[in-house]
Amino acid sequence: MNPLFEHNLLQTRRQFFAGPGLRFGGMALAAIMGDKLVDTPAQAADGPRIHAPLPGLPHFKPKAKALIYLHMNGGPSQIDTWDYKPKLADYFDKELPNSIRNGQRLSTMTSGQTRFPCAPSKFKFEQKGQCGRWVNSELLPHTAKIVDDIALIRSVNTNAINHDPACTFVMTGSEVPGKASIGSWLAYGLGSESNDLPAFVVFTPQFPNGSNAQALFTRMWSSGYLPTRFNGVAMRGSGDPVLYLRNPDGVESSDRRAMLDTLNKLNQRGFEKFGDPEIQTRISQYEMAFRMQSSVPELTDISKEPQSILDLYGPEVKKPGTFAHSALLARRLIERGVRVVQLLHRGWDQHGSLPNQLTNQCKDTDQATAALVIDLKQRGLLDDTLVVWGGEFGRTVYSQGKLTKDDYGRDHHPRNFCMWMAGGGVKGGISHGETDEFSYNIVADPVHINDLNATILHCLGIDHERLTFKSQGLDQRLSGVEPAKVVKQVLA
Repeated sequence: MNPLFEHNLLQTRRQFFAGPGLRFGGMALAAIMGDKLVDTPAQAADGPRIHAPLPGLPHFKPKAKALIYLHMNGGPSQIDTWDYKPKLADYFDKELPNSIRNGQRLSTMTSGQTRFPCAPSKFKFEQKGQCGRWVNSELLPHTAKIVDDIALIRSVNTNAINHDPACTFVMTGSEVPGKASIGSWLAYGLGSESNDLPAFVVFTPQFPNGSNAQALFTRMWSSGYLPTRFNGVAMRGSGDPVLYLRNPDGVESSDRRAMLDTLNKLNQRGFEKFGDPEIQTRISQYEMAFRMQSSVPELTDISKEPQSILDLYGPEVKKPGTFAHSALLARRLIERGVRVVQLLHRGWDQHGSLPNQLTNQCKDTDQATAALVIDLKQRGLLDDTLVVWGGEFGRTVYSQGKLTKDDYGRDHHPRNFCMWMAGGGVKGGISHGETDEFSYNIVADPVHINDLNATILHCLGIDHERLTFKSQGLDQRLSGVEPAKVVKQVLA
């Protein structure tokens, strides 16, 4: 049999519509809609959208148009930040009751301990804002000032007890590698309003020396089974922000343009012959790289930012690669139409010396986190930008290793932890979910990680059950194949 004929027989519907079907459909749509295909003045100048949404998306009018996800990798201690438990002071160094632990699994770090002594937080909590939110005012003095803008969820829970599967779970809805990340899902479904920058951008900023830092895996911003053009683009904090973007010496922009035009014609021929959607990815990524040669230097030049804004983010904002610098660039990216920005800050895994290490982590991120929300709000961007803060799990109430009034460690705890959301679609100043007096079990309104992801999608106008992709015989979803629910109590 002729291989090309056989390929055409075996071509999937998706391949067909990504090829001739899509081109014919696009021509027909253009003929019907004319200039309606151009959505904004910027797009009118630059042509049709490069990152177009899927047909029919968003499913309903969104409250948010963009997402900034602040992931504190390692598992921030909810007991020392947001889940205030004043009665724990009476349990210092006393054994955690068996009725509370109730046979729940332990990690290998503490499964060999003979005692599980309770370790109350050594830090000071205060009620802040009009909502009266209890918050650790020593560690989070800046975030404490924006509590009226955030919805705190104290009953988040997950399946995984170790970092790698837990991080994979929180970002992809599954502990199994190979799934698509939340940023890739949004880039796939909603596209982006920017024609000169990627739809999904990732930062992995520096973190304090001496932190117990877990590895970050690219699967946290990978497109998985989705086409690879929906991968997150990692921007670096030193050297070139994006590798291999600059032209070599002696190559002018006009030379690069001519080369790309010729290469695109060759790639288009290959696509017409083989129908491989990854060839289309190659074409689009070459074109995006060419546009980024001018857009990225402009993006990363913060010299024209007002001094008041630089002061808002703190002294580290002028140092590329810091969390503060990355947070400011996140705002600048959203301002330029990028759909998703993800900041992954490492070092939140405190099995020992928690008071010292957690203080360093919060000092590194607190001011810039609050500044980002304030900056978005005063520019009118917070109304349609959703900001999410959290880790992959929480920490145990019992101490790992040595326990004193001023020093202790905490093990991994997936049963309950805190995350917060602010901005588009979210009701500020509220708290959702309750835990027991040991912050060990949820007693009201549990929120599974996949419920949280379903809620994020909802804020951006997506029904999590309807955004699917066929892979390995399943209609894959970010919220998993098991039931998940939108947490309506936190929605505005």
